[in-house]
Amino acid sequence: MFGIRYRKANPTDYILHFSKGKLAHEGPGLAFFYFGPSATILSVPLASVNIPFVFTEPTADFQTLTVQGQLTYRIADPKRASAMLDFTLDAQGRYSSDQYQKLPERLIYALQTLLRGEVQALPLRAALVRGDDLAARVLDRLKANPEVTQLGVEILNLALLSLRATPEMAKALEAEAREALNQIADEAIYVRRNAAIEQERRIKENELQTDLLVQTKQRELHERELEGEIALETQRAALTDQRTENERKESDARAYALKAVLEPVQGVDWRLLMMLNSQGTDARNTIAMAFQELATNAQKIGELNISPDLLRTLLSAPVQRG
Repeated sequence: MFGIRYRKANPTDYILHFSKGKLAHEGPGLAFFYFGPSATILSVPLASVNIPFVFTEPTADFQTLTVQGQLTYRIADPKRASAMLDFTLDAQGRYSSDQYQKLPERLIYALQTLLRGEVQALPLRAALVRGDDLAARVLDRLKANPEVTQLGVEILNLALLSLRATPEMAKALEAEAREALNQIADEAIYVRRNAAIEQERRIKENELQTDLLVQTKQRELHERELEGEIALETQRAALTDQRTENERKESDARAYALKAVLEPVQGVDWRLLMMLNSQGTDARNTIAMAFQELATNAQKIGELNISPDLLRTLLSAPVQRG
């Protein structure tokens, strides 16, 4: 009635109400009456917005990299955003133009420009494995971008969800990575075999060391036995020497005693000694000595007469056998 209208905004909408060219109401989620013919209402959305994107950019080694991700932003300065873009509502509460829809496009363009510079500085292999670093650098540069600041936008997050090479290059990289993994597996097998060989070598060394210690102990035991035998033989030799010395002394004593016995009769004729020794013995010994004497002096005897009585006595006497 009479152009008076009522407006109630959502809490996520920042309302700017201009009446006759002057700002009459301002704030999020306002509810107010206004005079339609002279009023201009701007509604700036404050809710965060997610923008998905897919870029295809060349890398430093002239390979194609497909980057897929999502950009999250919100309008932090509604007045600055309204000064750069048209957020005017018509009488039915709809945006009078589609200019406000250009904001995501402008942000995506700025993001693609920054992302292209980062990707072109990296080779394909590095770009595929450094997604987090790439996202962090681009996010910092996007937040400091003058255009973003002029639009009154706050960049909340940048997520790189996928980094993909072309199918042919992906197969080549997979084959190369597969060969590298196979080589690592072969090296692991080689290391394991070397470890087993090294362990066996240590066991053999321990066995040889044990055998060497046993042989050393046996040799020491044998040397001790030889030392004991040598000591025993030395004692035996000393005992033999002592016995020999004792026997020599006994022989010297007997010789001295015999010399003492024989010394008084050294100048006496043996026949006299025999006669002295034969006293009180059998007469035949005396007759034998007589015959021996005759035989000794046979060249001096001219004729020898033996009486029958003497022969009878010799023949009739029994012979004593020792």
